[in-house]
Amino acid sequence: MIAFDAATFAYAGRPPVFDRFAWRAGAGERWAVLGPSGCGKSTLLLLLAGLLQPQTGAVAVGGATLSRPRPETGLILQEYGLLPWATLRANVTVGLRIRRFYGPDGRHAPAGAPLDRAAIAKRATYWLRRLDIEEVADRRPGEVSGGQRQRTAIARALIMQPDLLLMDEPFSALDAPTREDLQTLTLELSAEGRLTVVLVTHSIEEAAFVGQKVLLLSTPPNRLARIIDNPHPADAPYRRSPSYQAICAHLRQELEAL
Repeated sequence: MIAFDAATFAYAGRPPVFDRFAWRAGAGERWAVLGPSGCGKSTLLLLLAGLLQPQTGAVAVGGATLSRPRPETGLILQEYGLLPWATLRANVTVGLRIRRFYGPDGRHAPAGAPLDRAAIAKRATYWLRRLDIEEVADRRPGEVSGGQRQRTAIARALIMQPDLLLMDEPFSALDAPTREDLQTLTLELSAEGRLTVVLVTHSIEEAAFVGQKVLLLSTPPNRLARIIDNPHPADAPYRRSPSYQAICAHLRQELEAL
């Protein structure tokens, strides 16, 4: 599903963040990306989103080398990225309405049958209910809680039916109960849709809960992909298990050794 092939990327005038970096992720896998501030976590996500391109080597998703964003990739940002003047319902459907404008050209939208307004409304209703925000769907982002805004951002991504979901510290600004609730919901939704998930986080506990595999990044340049396997059931009781405590301790030890 994901392939970094000897990818090198550097911002102008700076040393490389990634230097001939190689990494593979299979379809349907859940990954957490963990590391200290400035290690390149968000840069990795932007490369996967096709918003940045490596100077040498290649980044491929689904067997195709990325040269631009692909319509089958969903991106959820830390600050939600919602339109403040639009209702939650309008925010959820904005991507589909843009796709309807372009049509199923295979570039801006996946090839296939075009969506009409009724189909967009039906799909929006499903996701508003699934994310438990239908009752506030006609309010604007400034009129709802942070958790409801983040649920809107998740619905906006999933309504597009992506096969790859990229998440950049989406829960860091939320209180602990809301954060844990949305982490569990992410696991449920990724299992239902058989999504490949890449979650960037600063939190060891979040990485241990969400990630079946954890990619550790260190101070740049990153050359080797350090991977920690973390197979576990996608359910809330895992947080109370000894294996969860053990993987948290192991990740903390690995980070301290970087």
